[in-house]
Amino acid sequence: MEAFTLDRLRRKAEKIFEPSQMQTGRVLEVRYWQLSTLIEIDLHLPFADMQQWTEIPYIKFKVASFTYRDYTPSGWDAETCTCTIFIDAAHNGPGSTWAKQLKKNDTVSYFKIGTTHQVAESTSAVIALGDESSLGHMLALQQMVMPAARFSGAVVMGNDDHRSQFSEFFRSPLQTVKRDDAYGHHSLIQWVIGQQYTLENTVFYLTGNNIMVSQMKKLLKLQGYNSCQINAKGFWS
Repeated sequence: MEAFTLDRLRRKAEKIFEPSQMQTGRVLEVRYWQLSTLIEIDLHLPFADMQQWTEIPYIKFKVASFTYRDYTPSGWDAETCTCTIFIDAAHNGPGSTWAKQLKKNDTVSYFKIGTTHQVAESTSAVIALGDESSLGHMLALQQMVMPAARFSGAVVMGNDDHRSQFSEFFRSPLQTVKRDDAYGHHSLIQWVIGQQYTLENTVFYLTGNNIMVSQMKKLLKLQGYNSCQINAKGFWS
């Protein structure tokens, strides 16, 4: 009886305090990459005005009671209001738990579509560097950049199967790099050095775990790139 009462109180509180602008969408498909630690989810969001996505967006999804997580949509189609999100489920958390439970035709709830304020620079070379947690963000940047500017970059991945699956599933200039250190920044900087980028007309977009992003900023500055050439957004520690 006590558990039943607490559940009723929780649901009542949710109705009172939940954001009034909550919207819903539908799951079109769920694809588990091998080992099930990277989840690709296709969504139909009929109330989302994707024509207005001129900067890389994020969507604040409800993943549990009073719990929300931001995910970057990638590969969206404004005409059909469909998009894809990628969720790195290798670590425990409410977002990973939510993603693992989703199935085709499920309803998802979200209350905000915001912007990361990242937009493609007017430059000849845009370089994206990230990890599994930022895969959607990097693919969104690719959609915004190409074909107007030259786009390339690398995503560091610890799983051999994920690296091969990325190359198989996507036609992308992004390359996969094997993670040889805990957070991936040493692996990525070695990749950058090997590309021999010029110091002029090159802009880096760094996304992924906070430690990797902060360390990559320092390492790129040591290579001679200035702060104006580095856009950074960390996601988790």
